[in-house]
Amino acid sequence: LYRAEFDALGFETEWIDGTPFDRAGHLVARMRGGDGTHLLLIGHLDTVFEPGSPFQRFVRDGDRATGPGVVDMKGGNVVILHAMHALRAAGLLDGLTLTVVMTGDEERSGDPLDLARDVLVQAAEDADIALAFENGDSNPATAVVARRGSTGWRVDVTGTPAHSSQLFQPGVGSGAIYEASRILSGFYTALAGEPNLTFNPGVIVGGTDVAYDAFQAGGTAFGKSNVVAGSAVVTGDLRAITIPQLEEARTKMAFVTSQSLPGTSAAITFDDGYPPLAPTEGNHRLLGMFSQVSTDLGYGPVAPVDPRNAGAADVSFTAGLVEMALDGLGPGGGDDHTVDEWIDLPTLALQTKRAAVLIHRLTR
Repeated sequence: LYRAEFDALGFETEWIDGTPFDRAGHLVARMRGGDGTHLLLIGHLDTVFEPGSPFQRFVRDGDRATGPGVVDMKGGNVVILHAMHALRAAGLLDGLTLTVVMTGDEERSGDPLDLARDVLVQAAEDADIALAFENGDSNPATAVVARRGSTGWRVDVTGTPAHSSQLFQPGVGSGAIYEASRILSGFYTALAGEPNLTFNPGVIVGGTDVAYDAFQAGGTAFGKSNVVAGSAVVTGDLRAITIPQLEEARTKMAFVTSQSLPGTSAAITFDDGYPPLAPTEGNHRLLGMFSQVSTDLGYGPVAPVDPRNAGAADVSFTAGLVEMALDGLGPGGGDDHTVDEWIDLPTLALQTKRAAVLIHRLTR
C-alpha cells in the first residue's frame, strides 16, 4: 500500500527482503532532487499484535479511533505520506532529496541486528538530518531529542548441587540462587539512582535443572527445598542515554558478576541492542526550528520529551551519523501496545502540517 503511494508521488521505491535477518522486510523510498539538504524520514510497518489476536480492526468513533498500531505507528506513517502529498500539492516536492525508510521489525528486531538495520544505517550515513515519526509520549506538544538505548543482558550462574544440610560448607558453598541474588543486589547498589539509567531483571529461573528459551522469554526450573541450586539464569534490559553511560554500566555489571560467592561462578553477556540517541546541541537546534514552525502555524511551542518517557526506537541508529535528529513527530493517542490502543485523529492533520512546513524550511 505504501509503496504504491510513494511510486505515485515520484519516489523510487525498493523492498528489502527480511529473510536474511528472519523478520519482515523494509520499504525504502528515495527522491533524488540534487545536492541540497538530504533528509531521512523514518517509520515502521509492524505492530505488536499476532494474527490470532482479537484486536485486529480499525474502529472509528468521531475524532477517536482504536486499532492495532494506530498510534505506534501507523499514524506516524500516514503523517509522512501526507506531508509528501502536501509538498506535492504546493509544488515543492520536486527538487528535494529525501529518503524514507519504513522498517518491518522495529517492535521486535531481526537477528543479526546489524544486518537488520544495515539499510537504515546506510541511509543515515548519506543524510544530513533525520526526522522520525514515532508518537513519542503521544503528546503533540512535545518532541523527542533524546532516546535511551536498550540492550539486553543475561547472567548465567553455576553452583555446586548438594544436600541443603551442606550449604555454606567449603565443598559446597552458597549455591546458584544465592549467587544470582548477590549479583542483582550488587547491580542495585552500584547503579541505582543514576539519572536516565535503568537495568531491569525481567526473568529469573533457578534450581537443580534449568531451561531458558530466549525467543519465548521464559523457562522452566526444577528443584527441591532440600537441594542446593546448581544453576540459575537471569535476563533483563539495560537502558542508558549516552554511549559512555552504557559502557560504564556494563563495566560495573561485569565487575559485580565476577565477585562470586564460594562454590559458584557466573558470567554476564550483553547483546548490541538499540544504541542511545544522546541529546546533542544539533538535536535541540532542530527542536527549536520545529517549535517555531508549530508556533507560526498557531499550534504553540513544542517542548522536549523527558528521555525516561521515550523508549528505544529506530531513530537511534542515526546517532552520530547525521547533523541533527528529531523524533516523536507522530500523532497523539495512547495505550500503545495494548488492546485499547487509540489515536486522536485530528492530530494527524496537525502533525502533517508541521512536518510539511519543517521539511520545506530545512530544504530551502
